[in-house]
Amino acid sequence: MTIDAPGYLAAARTARDLIADPAVSTAWDRPSALPGFTVGGLAAHLGSQVLMVADLLAADPPVAESVRALDHYARATWVGADRDAAINVAIRDRGEQLAGDGHAALLAAVDEALAGLESALPAADPARPMPTPAGPWALPLAETLLTRTLEISVHLDDLAVSVDLPTPPLPEDTLLPVLGLLATLAARRHGQPAVLRALTRSERASGSIVAFGPQD
Repeated sequence: MTIDAPGYLAAARTARDLIADPAVSTAWDRPSALPGFTVGGLAAHLGSQVLMVADLLAADPPVAESVRALDHYARATWVGADRDAAINVAIRDRGEQLAGDGHAALLAAVDEALAGLESALPAADPARPMPTPAGPWALPLAETLLTRTLEISVHLDDLAVSVDLPTPPLPEDTLLPVLGLLATLAARRHGQPAVLRALTRSERASGSIVAFGPQD
């Protein structure tokens, strides 16, 4: 599963437009729908999915083992960790730190990064190895874009709910690879029957099929 530059850029633009909404700046210092995040911290975490890709693309290709997205999530220590685990606290702290300069500064940084990506990404090699902050391994660019688009998809909803706005829709070509990745991760975690039943047989569905978060 991968996503191409146009698919990721569509998600990045959607994230930028939600961050720019006056409802976000007005609620900047209020608690968000995610415990431990202010609205500003959550907006910054969403925006970092654009800033991170720009930074990684500008870095030298890593000399490290390159893995696929599914293996990346199998190795990442935050997957399945409790909300107050050190890795998740660190993620929230980075968001709050980035939000500290305010709404206008975050939006300006996202706009600058997005402008660079609009130019650079379409010409980039999808197989180019990209570093990941999750561990000492690399991901091909196309799969890095998939992981960042997944993050954008999830946190668009979190931020919209936090400020009482409708969740912005993503183009189908952007969302389908994300849904495929999430369904596969959920099936690996809960078993194929659990996911199939949750989607097609409510009378036999049991429990959560979330792909991430603490085990039920």
